[in-house]
Amino acid sequence: MAIRKIIRMGHPSLRIAADNVSEDFIGSDAMHRLLADMTDTLRDYGGVGLAAPQIDEPLRMAIIEVPGGPSRYGEIEAIPLTVFFNPTIEILNPEVAGYWEGCLSVPGLRGFVERPQHVMVRYTNLHGQPAELELKGFLATVVQHEFDHLDGRLYIDHITDTTKLVFEEEWLKFSQQ
Repeated sequence: MAIRKIIRMGHPSLRIAADNVSEDFIGSDAMHRLLADMTDTLRDYGGVGLAAPQIDEPLRMAIIEVPGGPSRYGEIEAIPLTVFFNPTIEILNPEVAGYWEGCLSVPGLRGFVERPQHVMVRYTNLHGQPAELELKGFLATVVQHEFDHLDGRLYIDHITDTTKLVFEEEWLKFSQQ
């Protein structure tokens, strides 16, 4: 178990679609080591999600852990540490809402991104079984953000108004008023 370096915007690996995770990998010692590294890294950096490509592992694997409770985004439902292998997203309602997103691979910046707010996630779980999760609101945004990394995309690719890409210090100072 180790804290890994998160690669940042500009690193070519962040712009490449990740490879599907094989059935043989799920449950292997290598998977458990990678999962432990990702968990340690996520918690050390203070994020709510981390995709394997962010630590330069080109696999369709992401973890999400949301503590839940009151936040700047309102009351949020908790998601315990969850591992997603080869996830897909189905948009259940195309209505969008926007959030100020940040990213461990784009440190120091925030951008206002609008995304669909009601999705169904289908994935393979830690035990190699198919699973699904229906999410709304902020949590729907979180999974879309993390899974974008699996396709070589960053949240900044979704910003439609570039005046809403700001340094985090200024966002905290001016946008929170």
